[in-house]
Amino acid sequence: MLSDTPWLLIDDDRTFLDILARSLRRQGIDAHLAHDPETAITALAEQEIARCVLDLNLAGDSGLALLPKLLAQRPGLDVVVITGYGSIATAVEAMRRGAVNYLCKPVTVAQLMEVFSVSSAEPPLRQTPPSVEELEWEHIQQVLQQHDGNISATSRALNMHRRTLQRKLQKRSRWRQ
Repeated sequence: MLSDTPWLLIDDDRTFLDILARSLRRQGIDAHLAHDPETAITALAEQEIARCVLDLNLAGDSGLALLPKLLAQRPGLDVVVITGYGSIATAVEAMRRGAVNYLCKPVTVAQLMEVFSVSSAEPPLRQTPPSVEELEWEHIQQVLQQHDGNISATSRALNMHRRTLQRKLQKRSRWRQ
């Protein structure tokens, strides 16, 4: 068991949270569930929690916006950010804001336990270079984040037609599901 203190799981997907909490209990880890930022802040104030799993998208709210608030309330908190739509840009931003790691869904309990048990913050090096498609996707995500999610501004910055950018984003999001 990694900790005697419970974990805080924050995600707007109630089914995912229930399954994750049950899987953690089988490993001897108790978990408190939060489906929105307010519940998460309250749970952190009322419970002794050392580890947190935070979804990037909380039904329209940003997990990245919640992350500094959690760390301000509990400075020693280890937070792993999870998402169904991973990109290097959001991973870098999550780490910059204080996350100990960043994982793409689907996430297993074994992965979470490994991430929390690793003492080094250095991720393992990738064995193969990224494909051209992956590099393009990461660049698009970085420019999209620089323009606060504004598709028109991003398409201008990339010198790409707006519809082309939208098709690329839709195609990749369907592929990731």
